[in-house]
Amino acid sequence: MDESAAPETATQTAAQTAPTTGAPAQRRRRAGGRAGHQTRAGHAAVEQMPWRIPQNPDRPTEPLDADGVQAIHKGAMRILSEIGIEFLNPEAVEILRRAGCRVEGTNVRMDEDFVMEMLGHAPDSFTITPRNPARQITVGGKSMVFVNVSSPPNAWDMARGKRPGDFATFQEFMQLTQYFNCIHVAGGYPVEPIDIHPSVRHLDCLREKLVATDKVVHAYSLGAERVEDVMEMTRLAGGLSHDDFEATPRMYTNINSVSPLKHDFPMLDGAMRLARRNQPVLVTPFTLAGAMAPVTMAGAVALSLAEGLSAIALLQYIRPGCPVGIGTFTSNVDMKSGAPAFGTPEYMRATQMTGQLARFYKLPLRSSGVCAANVPDGQAMWETSNSLWAAVTSGTNFVYHAAGWLEGGLIASPEKFVMDCEILQMIQRYFEEAITDTSEDALAFDAIREVGSQGHYFGCQHTQDRYQTAFYQPFASDWRNYEAWVADGAVWTPERAHRIYRAILAEFTPPPMDDAARGALDAFVAKRKEEGGAPTDF
Repeated sequence: MDESAAPETATQTAAQTAPTTGAPAQRRRRAGGRAGHQTRAGHAAVEQMPWRIPQNPDRPTEPLDADGVQAIHKGAMRILSEIGIEFLNPEAVEILRRAGCRVEGTNVRMDEDFVMEMLGHAPDSFTITPRNPARQITVGGKSMVFVNVSSPPNAWDMARGKRPGDFATFQEFMQLTQYFNCIHVAGGYPVEPIDIHPSVRHLDCLREKLVATDKVVHAYSLGAERVEDVMEMTRLAGGLSHDDFEATPRMYTNINSVSPLKHDFPMLDGAMRLARRNQPVLVTPFTLAGAMAPVTMAGAVALSLAEGLSAIALLQYIRPGCPVGIGTFTSNVDMKSGAPAFGTPEYMRATQMTGQLARFYKLPLRSSGVCAANVPDGQAMWETSNSLWAAVTSGTNFVYHAAGWLEGGLIASPEKFVMDCEILQMIQRYFEEAITDTSEDALAFDAIREVGSQGHYFGCQHTQDRYQTAFYQPFASDWRNYEAWVADGAVWTPERAHRIYRAILAEFTPPPMDDAARGALDAFVAKRKEEGGAPTDF
């Protein structure tokens, strides 16, 4: 599921080329009251929060007690030792045979001691530095980064409805990905551009991604040529030597197991290639309880962990200390239809349970902002909100599909992208220390005494000094009363989001790129196209 321009404004220029961190910049940028309305009435499509890597200050929710954590851990280890995992890649099988694992054909069994020894090499946190070092992200610890929607074959918007993905729509989503500061990673293809032949699709898509964004990029592990090409394109776009590229993570891949209990050839091949060059691999089993995993959440999580840990053990044996993360995509199916369901209570608890086990193994955690809705309606937003808050409460570090996902991953929607970014900004604001500040100034005793029991706080100096930055100010929500809303055209949320999306495209300008790096990138793409790109059977 995962792997398968107009003149710019000064505000947007700052957002694209000069990322900043910390509360002071946010206080300068976010505004409320009359000043806020005047600012938002300017040329910028969105008056948004500045770029920063959010830090989650909360203790994770832990539905399992210590015995429960051990029970799931032992369950996963028993699966690995007694049942085994099918590794459909001869090179991976031979490596694990040399490591002392028990091999019968493609079935590999590994004992707990071996798995835990390998996990002991994995870092609990790492950075990824794209071509713009100011866009560096941290994966692990309390950091939480958000990734655009990745891999849908179709797109939907209010003007054109549902349609197969194409390159023009892909370009639109890359512009949205770059524009929003709350999106930190340009992950997989936001929509699959089927109008470009698969042999060269990765060349056009990654070239566009590396030029239209300056954020962290991703390689699909779908064949040696694609993986090697993307690593080389990332190196060239950054103006890096081979040694500089391998000295620190510069991009990443995400691989999915083939549940139940299998890893396929190309995913393992790509993962091993990145690990050998010190580039991160996120291993994310896609386990739907009731279909590809047991119907019980404990069984589904144990199965998911067994699949993920087996691949991580392989990568750590190949290159001890290479950056890795464990992913969770454990949800349930609709037992009436067999369709995938997301943002369910079961999904939320499975994510939190996996978070507990990720901390037990000292691995960064990846989860997703997903839903099963077909259009950006109420169902879409409550299911996505459930998914995103499951990510928050589980201690997730890397949130895939954080903006734009519909129909269980079959549709990418720009309106949904905009609406989701509103939620992501709210999450970032929720993390800010200012909300829970208990200093003398924040306790506001003098203001309480000034207003007393007969007045109000609108006019007191304490409020006047803070009204522009006191509360979160939305860019897509409409907080006016019903009569004011009707008088202004009664515009529903998806319609507002559509207008915002179109305004963003109208003002978008790509971020700066070194001319020499861009020339080298273009020359490489042209050369690889002349060579035929990646082999296909059609």
